[in-house]
Amino acid sequence: MTPRTLLTIAGSDSGGGAGIQADLKVFAALGAYGTSVLTAVTAQNTRGVDAVLPLPPRTVAEQLDSVLGDFTVGAVKTGMLGTPAVADVVAEAARDGRLPQLVVDPVLVATSGHRLGVVGAVERLLPYARVATPNCAEAAALTGREVDDVAAMVVAAEALAAGGPEYVVVTGGDVDGDEAVDVLRGGGVTTLLRAPRVDTRHTHGTGCSFSAAIAVRLALGDPVPAAVGAAKEYVLRGLTGARSWELGAGRGPLDHFGWSA
Repeated sequence: MTPRTLLTIAGSDSGGGAGIQADLKVFAALGAYGTSVLTAVTAQNTRGVDAVLPLPPRTVAEQLDSVLGDFTVGAVKTGMLGTPAVADVVAEAARDGRLPQLVVDPVLVATSGHRLGVVGAVERLLPYARVATPNCAEAAALTGREVDDVAAMVVAAEALAAGGPEYVVVTGGDVDGDEAVDVLRGGGVTTLLRAPRVDTRHTHGTGCSFSAAIAVRLALGDPVPAAVGAAKEYVLRGLTGARSWELGAGRGPLDHFGWSA
């Protein structure tokens, strides 16, 4: 059977744990064929981001035209966009209906603290998103209010959902507690998604992997709540599988393929 085709629009991660590289791993692990549009080249590893080179908007547009002109894409996810000009290119494609089942991971700051995007660039895409997946720091930047506990996550998810996306998931992996709680808002309903917190330093690329997994499940026909739940379970398996790994000196990658299962 011909696999479903997915598209990721994001920056590269030379360390392989996040960005385009993580997205393509997730697509393959979940049985989908991955295509990509590169928005920026980064020099990074598990310890942090050393350099970022945004690509010209024309180059991004040419990649988009090449992929969308040949493949029937079932779902699209975006990650690091880099600049407002690149975001405009992607938003135009979304506005024209060329980016089905769009999942927007509003990458603004790397785990290391390095800034990878600007709020204005992300805001250009949110009205076209089927699902947006900000973490607490990104939700705070997008709403202009502090997001540091579950109650604040609920408020942020409701505010962001009112601004355009059909569904919003504010992820709470960075909030202290025995559980990792995500807040899903959509259709006027707020749901708390809970999972046990995994004690591991291998957390690099969790946001990329989560949003990529949602996109795969949407392409396979899952409704959004089911897709989000399946993606959360996938990331939990990736965190658990990698917790004893010794890859890199900083925040290492997930076990995307279940090698440690």
